[in-house]
Amino acid sequence: MLDVQKIRADFPILHQSVNGKPLVYLDNGATSQKPRAVINSLVHYYERDNSNVHRGLHALSMRATDAYEGARARLAKFINAADSAEIIFTRGTTESINIVARSWGHAHLKPGDVVLTTEIEHHSNLIPWQQAARVSGATLKYVPVLGADAEGGLDLAALDQLLTPKVKVFAFTHISNTLGTINPIAEFCRRARAVGAITVIDAAQSIGHAPFDVQALGADFVSFSGHKMCGPTGIGVLYGRRALLDKLAPDETGGGMVSNVTYEDARWKPAPERFEAGTPNIADAIALGVACDYLDAIGRDQIAAHDAALSRYAMEQLSTLPGIRIIGPRVGAERSGLASFSFADVHAHDIVTFADEDGVALRGGHHCNQPLMRKLGLTGTTRASFYLYNTEGEIDVLVASLHRTLKFFGTT
Repeated sequence: MLDVQKIRADFPILHQSVNGKPLVYLDNGATSQKPRAVINSLVHYYERDNSNVHRGLHALSMRATDAYEGARARLAKFINAADSAEIIFTRGTTESINIVARSWGHAHLKPGDVVLTTEIEHHSNLIPWQQAARVSGATLKYVPVLGADAEGGLDLAALDQLLTPKVKVFAFTHISNTLGTINPIAEFCRRARAVGAITVIDAAQSIGHAPFDVQALGADFVSFSGHKMCGPTGIGVLYGRRALLDKLAPDETGGGMVSNVTYEDARWKPAPERFEAGTPNIADAIALGVACDYLDAIGRDQIAAHDAALSRYAMEQLSTLPGIRIIGPRVGAERSGLASFSFADVHAHDIVTFADEDGVALRGGHHCNQPLMRKLGLTGTTRASFYLYNTEGEIDVLVASLHRTLKFFGTT
């Protein structure tokens, strides 16, 4: 069981008031807050080690290089990659998926091929595949959701029909950022391998919340962002199996990723350098390694249990509100630490605005899931998302705020 009050003491931003009320931060699906250890690591780098990496022979450059490559090794350990060379630093999940869609897609997709994804994908794992299919002439297909509120998750029976040898890539999220659905990604990887398809996993919503083992999963590519796992913004990771990365051409070219250049041609370095052109985001990569240390010191298995307990409590309390429509898994079903809901007569943005008056930070809108929202007959939802520093008492504050909002709009 987590000592939440002790954890909260590590996050300076949580100890403030908003509109005269104690901050209740329930927007972790958009970005998480940062512990002091991560913040201090950024200050340390800029005050002591600031220098470019890999190409310098002076002390600062060597210290920066050691810390940067140490962070890469730390990320490899965090997801149990076989080799730190399988860790590519990117700006985040979006860039990571785009690298695969462009580099791998350009080399392998052709007319007659199928790109398979799902109806619950964030735009980051949908639009790049739309573009890859359009350029290559491949066909894009989707695994559908079950139920009027997607409460049944993905239709695994439909997956049996969709996942054929024509499928060359199966791209799917681990946890839906809108529904809270937890997909059986080990099964998805196994079934994709059986038909010869590669897998691309969007782990943005799960990587900092539960243990994640790329080798046990048999994953080909995995993408995630640092800012949703207590790390800085502007840094993320693309994991790729070494055998696949070494066959891929770089998505971006320039300094640092070449072994030899002539006026006529250039030769690329091996992975991961060939995918990190230019000066990398050194400080934030180092700080992301510190975030890994922080999360593992607490225990991601314990964080997952804490998330699940908060989710159960939130679903029980929210279900008592009159007129609420909760999308995704129902009360008692497995779901991640988020709840997405709507009211017929109150816009999501009004709910978020009223909650802010009570010091509660929520997210309202389509959550970069516009096609899914249209399928569910919604323009958007309100989302409350939880993390290791949240409490049941904060959920009580949320529910009280929602009661106040509904009373103001005359729906209770």
